[in-house]
Amino acid sequence: MISRYTQPEMQRIWNLENRYGAWMNVELMICEAWAEEGVIPQEALRTIRWKASFDIDRVAELEGDLRHDMLAFLSNLAENVGEEARYIHLGVTSSDVVDTAQNLLMVEAMNVILEKVDKLLVVLKRQAMAYKDTVCIGRTHGVHGEPTTFGLKIAVWYSEMQRNKERLERARETVRVGMISGAVGTYATIPPSVEKYTCEKLGLKTPAISNQVLQRDRHSEYLSALAITAGTLEKMAVEVRHLQRTEVLEAEEPFTEGQKGSSAMPHKRNPVTAENITGLSRVVKANAQVAFDNQALWHERDISHSSAERVVIPDSTTLVDTMLHKMIFILDGLNVYPDRMLENMERTNGLIFSQRMLLELTQTGMSREDAYMIVQRAAMRCWKEKAQFMDLLLAEPKVRGSLSKERIEECFDITYYLKHVDYIFKQVFGE
Repeated sequence: MISRYTQPEMQRIWNLENRYGAWMNVELMICEAWAEEGVIPQEALRTIRWKASFDIDRVAELEGDLRHDMLAFLSNLAENVGEEARYIHLGVTSSDVVDTAQNLLMVEAMNVILEKVDKLLVVLKRQAMAYKDTVCIGRTHGVHGEPTTFGLKIAVWYSEMQRNKERLERARETVRVGMISGAVGTYATIPPSVEKYTCEKLGLKTPAISNQVLQRDRHSEYLSALAITAGTLEKMAVEVRHLQRTEVLEAEEPFTEGQKGSSAMPHKRNPVTAENITGLSRVVKANAQVAFDNQALWHERDISHSSAERVVIPDSTTLVDTMLHKMIFILDGLNVYPDRMLENMERTNGLIFSQRMLLELTQTGMSREDAYMIVQRAAMRCWKEKAQFMDLLLAEPKVRGSLSKERIEECFDITYYLKHVDYIFKQVFGE
């Protein structure tokens, strides 16, 4: 998924030049391992190392005739290396090289993503701390519930991104594995010592067992971790989109100088970056399903997974990297409107304190059912008549018979809802 939004480092990882470079690196390590075994003469190894090179245009030309990318690549290497090329690809099959090289690139791509996750966590923590005590309404089903703080909202995202980081790190380790085991994984034409040497040199682990390919549960875990991370970013983006609605307008993504929101309506400030993230998340989540389907290959291997992986693995890593870049941009420059948050909280005329009233009445000995009925009756009048909820309660004989005016007024104290904010922040941030 190379586009104008793709970050340069991810472009470099997945371009064809780097992919073939990874193939060549694996082939050279295998040659070095064979030399350690005494099979390839040291002089031949030096020649191979000196002359090994490829040209992507020449590989493409050869592939047009051979209809096999690895054979085209090897033919181009042989053209450049000469006679000593007979030692290249000795005893191995294409998947030994392709799977090992692909995992090297997957590890490299995940390193880039994890760097972005760390940057996002820094921004999330800073914004959570900045708005720790900024009161806003908490919504359930999109309807006003009870007071919370904007910092708590962001702290939830921070905590979830921490879990995503752990998942991504585990996924990176799951694919940090190579395989050099021959045509069906029996080491018939190449000893396990060559696999061990090659993988150690490449910074990879060796699997306990493989057939002609590394098993695709590893790749499923990798793409699943990316999809879950995309889902978190989407959740954050959807919240920003909601908060930016004209009727809400408690926060909005940055609107840069010179930016235009609509070709027809000059007043528009649309949450386009958040909408981009929402859309891209759908692609990453769909790609994870492809990874699940790739687990079931015929016997020791077919290539039904190969064409799909050449799309979904670069795409998913590139898209998550892009989404992280966009979310950092949004949250780093997020416009937050505390006055609007207070204004919105007052729109329901005190209805958000209904649970506090319910609990207070039950503390007087009134049954929960009776207390609920009384509070709800006043609440429904409040919705309909646009009256102040407190005034309706003060006029309710059964409420006044149980509670003093002062205790009723205390139930409308917003600080009651914030008394454990410090505790929650310590749980999340450890400070």
